[in-house]
Amino acid sequence: MSQMPRIIADPETVEQFQHITIVGRLISRKAEDFMKLCLLGYRFRQAVKHGINLVLRGVPQREVYKILARMLPSSIYGETAYKYAKLLVEGAKDRKIELRKIWIASRGGVTWRGNLNIRFVSTSRVLVRYFNGEWIELEARFGKKYLPLIEELIRLANQKKESYGAVIVFRNGKIYLHLEVPLWLYLKHLGIPKLPGYGLVAGLDLNSDRINVVVLDKNGEIVATKTFWFPEVTSPGYPRNKARHRRLEKLSEALKWCRRIGVDYVAFEDLTKIKKRRFTNNPNSNRKISRFAKRELLRHGVVKALRLGFTVILVDPRGTSSSTTHRQIMKEKGLDRHTTSAYIVAYRAWKQLYQERVPAMTPPP
Repeated sequence: MSQMPRIIADPETVEQFQHITIVGRLISRKAEDFMKLCLLGYRFRQAVKHGINLVLRGVPQREVYKILARMLPSSIYGETAYKYAKLLVEGAKDRKIELRKIWIASRGGVTWRGNLNIRFVSTSRVLVRYFNGEWIELEARFGKKYLPLIEELIRLANQKKESYGAVIVFRNGKIYLHLEVPLWLYLKHLGIPKLPGYGLVAGLDLNSDRINVVVLDKNGEIVATKTFWFPEVTSPGYPRNKARHRRLEKLSEALKWCRRIGVDYVAFEDLTKIKKRRFTNNPNSNRKISRFAKRELLRHGVVKALRLGFTVILVDPRGTSSSTTHRQIMKEKGLDRHTTSAYIVAYRAWKQLYQERVPAMTPPP
């Protein structure tokens, strides 16, 4: 029997992985509707900009909601704009925040049959709330593999059992819809059945130019190590988007290798808890590392591992790369520093599984 994929981590971290985003196209058959959508996107961006100023001034949340709601067709648009503004302020290194592109976002709600403002009528038809109670009708196009998932999501939303967040993005004259779906539903339709392995635990150390993997057996002994290299992504002139694709490609390769050798548990550092990046003496490499989206890589790794049927374990990242214990393990086991980091990640997961028996946090059915 295959094992149900699940996540072992603290509740705060698990909450961040309860939804996943899938992307499709939106097609407007009328030039007038396209212009209305662009205007709505412009107004939403203006609301976020205004929200940033209000957040910086310390205006109470309830008051911000009211102010932004007057700029947009509904209060939920305004609430969503406020949340974007707050996130941008919290994530900014200084007080300078530039917003160049236009977009539209609306959070989901179960009582609204999925979403109050960006609503699926069918897998191929979407309605967007405009001003004065008007709706803009758009054609939706998603990959064939997503259609059964979206169809079930619409049915559950109409039954007031599930909701979905939605973001409309404008890029190169085209309109894209980023649809946020429940993780459990995504795995139900796109998960790959996995036969039981040998109780092996794989620890992965994610870096800007390599991924190191160490595999432990049930006794905590090393049975395999492997490094997946991609040093070219930190070289001068290497395109950012290409670097992102290369890292995700290598991460998928590492996880498929784990599946082939019978791994049941995949462990990562909980990178959501790391605030600082580690740099080198090379300024060109530092520039690339500063762009290294660790949280994005972690999210991809967690979702990909769950799709492949693994149990995912997120461990405390403290001391995995620079500590007395790290130096001792390097010396005792003869491992390089990145492989040692992967070993510590694997060992901490192994300890939870076979010594502490920490209960798993599972996506809701």
